[in-house]
Amino acid sequence: MEIITRYFPELDAKQQERFAKLYDLYSYWNERINVVSRKDIDQLYERHVLHSMGIAKVIAFNAGTRVIDVGTGGGFPGIPLAIMFPEVQFHLVDSIGKKITVVKAVAEALDLKNVKAEQLRAEQSKHHYDYMITRAVAPMSTLVQWVRGKIIKKSSNALPNGILALKGGQLGEELGSYGATIYNLSDFFSEEFFETKKVVFLPVSEFKR
Repeated sequence: MEIITRYFPELDAKQQERFAKLYDLYSYWNERINVVSRKDIDQLYERHVLHSMGIAKVIAFNAGTRVIDVGTGGGFPGIPLAIMFPEVQFHLVDSIGKKITVVKAVAEALDLKNVKAEQLRAEQSKHHYDYMITRAVAPMSTLVQWVRGKIIKKSSNALPNGILALKGGQLGEELGSYGATIYNLSDFFSEEFFETKKVVFLPVSEFKR
């Protein structure tokens, strides 16, 4: 877990304790329900936890912020960010029930009161949020369609409300005319894995395009 505390030295004892438990929890559940690539489980902290935390390098969510994690899979990026921001409400959704089973078990084991996990498609949610977060789930145009009308316009954070998507590779064609801001994770993390990884921020004002 040293890689997490190296990049986030401000973590308190409770946060460090929760991050430290992630490996055993995901190792246990991954043997039963495959939510992390078998070859990646030994790289859990770099390729899943720290990758998720890239969003925390772009924005520090204020208390009371409401976030939906769409296509959360085994709980990424939602679970690491929920540990990082205990006063922020996270709604983790995925259409695959067995993955939500894992998310619920992990959240319960960590006593994360700020996490709600639900088998649900994003477009079915009846709630409103400040941000959508996601990791390698769908093209930006699809993400916009899923949460159109669900992201409120009034923001209480440093960034306007919108979508924060972890993506990789060439994004020019996908983003097209969207007025998105791209943050290179290689600016924050030195590991080779992050050379092509990015956080793409799309404010709600761009959803109409």
